[in-house]
Amino acid sequence: MRTDDLIAALAADNRASGPRPALSHGLAALAGGVVSLSWLLWEQGVRSDILDALATWRFDLKLVLIGLAIIVALAECIRVARPASAGRSSKAIIAVPALLALAVAVELAATPAADWRSRAIGTNAYECLRLIPIMSAAPLVLGLLAMRSAAPGSALAAGVAVGSLAASIGAAVYALHCFDDSPLFVALWYPLAAIPVIAAGTVAGRLLLRW
Repeated sequence: MRTDDLIAALAADNRASGPRPALSHGLAALAGGVVSLSWLLWEQGVRSDILDALATWRFDLKLVLIGLAIIVALAECIRVARPASAGRSSKAIIAVPALLALAVAVELAATPAADWRSRAIGTNAYECLRLIPIMSAAPLVLGLLAMRSAAPGSALAAGVAVGSLAASIGAAVYALHCFDDSPLFVALWYPLAAIPVIAAGTVAGRLLLRW
């Protein structure tokens, strides 16, 4: 049997006997988000002015950015969950950095240059770096379990995708607590906080998702 035939047979068997990747990863993401949100409400709480914040474009844009990151990462998890998924990632991945770059440009244009540094540093940088990985833990574990029930063509790509989704969910939960809404802060600290989560997903993927 040729390699291509074997991959096709494995993919067909996975569709027939295993859970659908969209369903398993969607449920894992939802469950992980619920666990993280419950922890936030118990230990930290949402920001006290969240209703007022919802009326501001910076906070709303932050939520849109993170929501887009979740959608893109979830789609990538579903894509790489199949044995025949080898190849380049979806071009939709560039939507997140593109929108973030546009948001940064708008913020720079709308804010005096003297305030750029304070907006970028913010008041919660340490909390951002600490809490996003914590809030990503449950989505990461559940995402890896969901990916193990599939048959990813690349353990490395699967780990990166799961780590990216977990970091996005953790960032979404943390955003409800964070008072720093400037795109300059989001562009600097949120990706830095996501790095250890994605790294953990990558390492775990190589160790746990090979077949």
